[in-house]
Amino acid sequence: MNGKNILAKGYLWLLLAILYTPILIIVIFSFTETKVLGNWTGFSLKLYTSLFSGGMGESLLSAIKNTLFIALVASSAATLLGSVAAVGIYNLRNKPRQMVTFLNNMPLINPDIITGISLFLLFVWMGFAQGYTTVILAHITFCTPYVVLSVMPRLRGMNPNIYEAALDLGATPFQAFRKVIIPEIKPGIISGFILSFTLSIDDFAVSLFTKGNIGLETLSTYIYSDARKGGLTPELRPLSAIIFISVLVLLLIINRRTEKHNQTLKISKK
Repeated sequence: MNGKNILAKGYLWLLLAILYTPILIIVIFSFTETKVLGNWTGFSLKLYTSLFSGGMGESLLSAIKNTLFIALVASSAATLLGSVAAVGIYNLRNKPRQMVTFLNNMPLINPDIITGISLFLLFVWMGFAQGYTTVILAHITFCTPYVVLSVMPRLRGMNPNIYEAALDLGATPFQAFRKVIIPEIKPGIISGFILSFTLSIDDFAVSLFTKGNIGLETLSTYIYSDARKGGLTPELRPLSAIIFISVLVLLLIINRRTEKHNQTLKISKK
């Protein structure tokens, strides 16, 4: 092994350590009762017990419910809209497709703070009462481009002749779309839904500017408010650990299913 390989691997491990050490610390200290992060007082499952027994507080429980409800509704709507939009973009001619793809990618690189302020001003101008509706609409807005981005590669890798063949065999356009296009892009749709769901749960800036003053709290805004009081609720540590492990397991399952699907396609092509 030469010096370049050692340096490259060392840099990779250093980068992984910087990214995952904070998460590992949270997971480790979720198994102790201490209220101060970094002060180990012995192994305990009290925080997990408190989390699942409802002892974490009504406000945190309400924030979790709000977060999951908003994420589920927004990601479902974004998946539907994004999948249909991806098919429409794919069927455009070359120049219009490039233009619409560019416009779709703009929100991906746009800072969240700009998106949040823009949507806040839009809702104020339209006279919308801020609350569940505005937060869900805002989450649908910034999640939909990610679904389009997830579905488009599947459309590009699809054989375009199978849709025409289905029409020639007597299928209606809707039947061909449902029985031919959707199965082909299904992995992209699932990936888009999962990505939208995790982005919605993770979002802070957009939620902060669109939730209004009715007392609606999501998990991110609750953590922000809790931190401003001088400390974090101890039950947030096991909750963070559970969310991280759940997302990790889910991604591993999806990647495994994608690998199997790709292997099946390779075998069928041979």
